[in-house]
Amino acid sequence: MSHSLKIIVGSKNPVKINAAKHIFAMYFPSYEIDCQGVDAPSNVPDQPIGEEQTRIGAQNRVTYCKNMYQADYYCAMEGGAEQFSYGAATFAYVVISNGSEQAIGRSSNLPLPQVLYNALLKGEELGDVMDKAFNTHNVKQKGGAIGLLTNNHATRQSTYTQALTLAMAPFLHPSLYHQEV
Repeated sequence: MSHSLKIIVGSKNPVKINAAKHIFAMYFPSYEIDCQGVDAPSNVPDQPIGEEQTRIGAQNRVTYCKNMYQADYYCAMEGGAEQFSYGAATFAYVVISNGSEQAIGRSSNLPLPQVLYNALLKGEELGDVMDKAFNTHNVKQKGGAIGLLTNNHATRQSTYTQALTLAMAPFLHPSLYHQEV
């Protein structure tokens, strides 16, 4: 491999790092992928509530990474929850930047039991709530709430991977995304 790409992920969570490494390896198969996770502050609560707070958390992490590190791409994933008109759900926002351009994506919703969502409103983090409900340990660095609630047919990593895959579209077709209407 003659080319390499350096990717900085705004988290040291191995689930997030592995999701980022997977999508960059998929889109750049002839490149060596150097994917590193760093502690990047979200500047939102540890458990974001609402789409706006969740998106801003991911954007803040990418901004921090761009200001502190040199890389080809920067990305961050932020999990949040919200009470929608049809019920509570958890989801994630993803942000990818190449330093000059930025793309924002969002995962699908996972319906969340109301009792678990209510615990989030009291200040608990979803990973901790899930560990208590399912008698697990540190599930947020494994399959996450998604894995537990889908009997591992989907995982936290698979959900991040899908959202990151979709968020790459503007980098793959920049001329279309920059056309004037």
